[in-house]
Amino acid sequence: MSGYVRTLAERARAASLILAALDGAERAALIAAMAGQLDARSASILAANAEDVSRGEAAGLGAAMLDRLRLDPQRLAAIADALREVAAQADPLDGVTRSETRPNGLVIERKRVPLGLIAMIYESRPNVTADAAALCLKAGNAVLLRGGSEARASNAAIAAALHAALRERGLPEAAVSLIEDTAREHVLELLQLSDLIDLAIPRGGESLIRFVAEHARVPVIKHYKGVCHLYVDRAADPALALDLLVDGKASRPGVCNALETLLVHRDIADAFLPQALAVLAARGVEVRGCERVRAYAPDLAVADDADYAAEYLDLIIAARVVDDLDQALAHIAQYGSDHTEVIATADPAAADAFVRRTRSSAVMVNASSRFNDGGQLGLGAEIGISTTRLHAYGPMGVESLTIERFVVRGAGQVRHPESQHR
Repeated sequence: MSGYVRTLAERARAASLILAALDGAERAALIAAMAGQLDARSASILAANAEDVSRGEAAGLGAAMLDRLRLDPQRLAAIADALREVAAQADPLDGVTRSETRPNGLVIERKRVPLGLIAMIYESRPNVTADAAALCLKAGNAVLLRGGSEARASNAAIAAALHAALRERGLPEAAVSLIEDTAREHVLELLQLSDLIDLAIPRGGESLIRFVAEHARVPVIKHYKGVCHLYVDRAADPALALDLLVDGKASRPGVCNALETLLVHRDIADAFLPQALAVLAARGVEVRGCERVRAYAPDLAVADDADYAAEYLDLIIAARVVDDLDQALAHIAQYGSDHTEVIATADPAAADAFVRRTRSSAVMVNASSRFNDGGQLGLGAEIGISTTRLHAYGPMGVESLTIERFVVRGAGQVRHPESQHR
């Protein structure tokens, strides 16, 4: 190991102690100042991003990756606005979450405290540099950022803006540390630092996340992929289901909460599938279907197990006609990734059964899969979506970057009477 990453982590760890001592108002003001710096430096950030996009196009990056990489004035303004939303949120470290007095007079409190130092390992999305910094700082944590080589100029430009806000408030730049050398060996070094890093969060493609999970000696929150399903129940409103299908698949196919599989109850297939296939075709979506789906469009490609397990991140969707809710749930259990499941139905009993019997981090009843997003769910920016059943599940906002501990207030109580000396 070179020691390069350890040095960055040691400085960030020291900075985390300073952040944890700040009060909520100071942390909020810092994040608001960071938003202001993003606005002030927008021209240089967009110029850096244009370099990354040009380099990515020349390297043959796919459309989904380029879409995640690309910034424009509206996207950059949205990043700054997300930081302001985080700044305006209630302080997650403020107050007692639970308190009780025991028979012996001890007052037992639960209070939220920062995790400490968070390592973010991510690909393509330069907005993660700002989002992760804001969320970690809001919760009193420092953050060590390792973005992908495809976004190195964008990430450096955004980090420079964040550092300017830290400097102007007299706080260490190491609170937001960027690993600018994106060599793979530095990721390996980072993942071994169990004495410094409290949590690693990988965000990117399945291969990146599996690499992190397989090599880490630090705790990891992860989701491998988003194989998200829409089940159109026999009692669904076809027009409503079409809206969910189009929004979930075609609005932005390269994101993890986009739909990848359509399941249709056989009783509604005649009324729904011809419309659905026509609407998807009009939006350039390729459908790969089972034989019952292909009865409505024989030219469709045949869907196989690989299609049903795929996270396409593209204008492609797998489709299947199922006999009933039980078969739909069995399909989801076999091929799902615990990310997002959607049911379209007017039957409350079917909706309740779907909610109870799916494991995913978010379940949508008559609502688009695209709502499984921290901003849409009221968290402000999100640091990622966890499909790991640890302390956080689903979109992770500020509270997910804290943990509860016990604070015990007494008046000299001892557990063993023989310990008393008076």
